[in-house]
Amino acid sequence: MAQKITFSAGRLQTPDNPIIPYIQGDGIGVDIWPVTQQICDAAIAKAYNGNRKIEWKKLLAGEAAFNTSGEWMPIETMDAFHTYMVGIKGPLTTPVGGGIRSLNVALRQDLDLFVCLRPVSYFDGVPSPIKKPELVNMHIFRENTEDIYAGIEYMTGTPENNQVKDFLMQEMGVKSIRFPDTVSLGIKPVSKEGSERLIRAAIQYAIEKKLPSVTLVHKGNIMKFTEGAFKNWGYALAEKEFEDKVFTWTCWEKLKKEQGELAANEHMKDALQSGKVLIKDVIADAFLQDSLLYPDQFSVIATLNLNGDYISDLLAAMVGGIGIAPGGNVNYDTGYAIFEATHGTAPKIAGKDIANPGSLLLSAAMMLDYIGWIEAATMIRKAMGKAIADKMVTEDFASFMPDATALGTKAFGEAIIKRL
Repeated sequence: MAQKITFSAGRLQTPDNPIIPYIQGDGIGVDIWPVTQQICDAAIAKAYNGNRKIEWKKLLAGEAAFNTSGEWMPIETMDAFHTYMVGIKGPLTTPVGGGIRSLNVALRQDLDLFVCLRPVSYFDGVPSPIKKPELVNMHIFRENTEDIYAGIEYMTGTPENNQVKDFLMQEMGVKSIRFPDTVSLGIKPVSKEGSERLIRAAIQYAIEKKLPSVTLVHKGNIMKFTEGAFKNWGYALAEKEFEDKVFTWTCWEKLKKEQGELAANEHMKDALQSGKVLIKDVIADAFLQDSLLYPDQFSVIATLNLNGDYISDLLAAMVGGIGIAPGGNVNYDTGYAIFEATHGTAPKIAGKDIANPGSLLLSAAMMLDYIGWIEAATMIRKAMGKAIADKMVTEDFASFMPDATALGTKAFGEAIIKRL
């Protein structure tokens, strides 16, 4: 009998037959979701000898929902994610001309999914623009609810914009608005609580998975009270809550000042050899360069919303593109999570059986990891890797891989199932 996933004492409780809601998605969702579901079902059956099975619950959102009910995000869909805690979705169209700015953002904000988790690693054989993509193994923790994505902005010429502008210039003495007659304004909220829960989750993730470092990526040299505060709050939290499990760059700087650089380096070496996680930081633009030049120097990345958006796509491109980049949106405090394809709807190729299902499939594997079904998740990743190594791939990869066999979406899924 199918049952709901629950959350108790800080951990998910997953029955053998959990109910998991899904949104097929718009555009190529019609191609990639059925294949993803088939592979998941096959991997679960094989990994657990038929003793576990997901009861998939279909939900409507996006164009399918609008065409049926006139609503882009029906309340029933929101309620279902609240009820069943963990879900998965294909790509959704963003409504044009008002209303909900983004259905993805709406889901994240409604469930307070404060972490956007994007693991990025390389599958052997995937075409890449960099020389050594196999060195890329990063896990991005992007803050999901604050920063400019909070949507607090005002269009020039509106009464609201004029009110904010007048307050800034007349009450707060702001002199740096260069063109006040035509300026639009936005507000960038970054809170201590929001920063701390994101960074806490990143550090806990690194500790649990025995990863070597957490890098706080920020632009605090310019935005000192928002992104600079994010960095400072991160270091303070690491030293207060994880003192015996981490070694921070601020600790190294303190030791260098007190005992000299040689002694500080020895302390750091001893700490890292004992298994402690290194907590460090880097300016965002420097990270974009360094991640290309020295990708093996980074493991877990904790960053704010806009930085995380840029970084996620850059790192995905390094290992083959956003078409195979998985993603999950998680609230580690409540257990709620939605995993998703990270690319768009690609309507021009929808229904043509040529789309790469990799992003949604790997997101499904992330979901299985999250609910504790690690064996099935590992099986999916290995089977997909084998198919790619055997050059049995969809057209987007085949066109860049010599001697590759170009498969349709369904055939690619069958190739993966054969290799489970």
